[in-house]
Amino acid sequence: QPQLVESGGGLVQPGGSLRLSCAASGFTLDLYAIGWFHQGPGKEREGVSCISSSRANTYYIDSVKGRFTISRDSAKNTVYLQMNSLKPEDTGIYYCALTNCETMTISAFGSWGQGTQVIVSS
Repeated sequence: QPQLVESGGGLVQPGGSLRLSCAASGFTLDLYAIGWFHQGPGKEREGVSCISSSRANTYYIDSVKGRFTISRDSAKNTVYLQMNSLKPEDTGIYYCALTNCETMTISAFGSWGQGTQVIVSS
């Protein structure tokens, strides 16, 4: 059964870094646009970054531009989110999903996994 599994979250101090992984099984990730979504405590889930299927385009919301980088590793069938200069407001659960990059919303063919928790705190 096709699925995406997120990993790499943890506790980090402000200014620190984490790399999140989104590993696919049951399908070839390269064929799809993939996005990362963030749900802060008591907040709605929102798209923060997306990478197109061709890898030609990457998308970021303003609050993470210059700090987060999305990338793919075709050999590992995995999409990564490198998060640098982390801030307390980056705290929350991060999910990956098939995504419409232009609208930064989950694709009609996408579904939510368990996510991976990130806590930015001193």
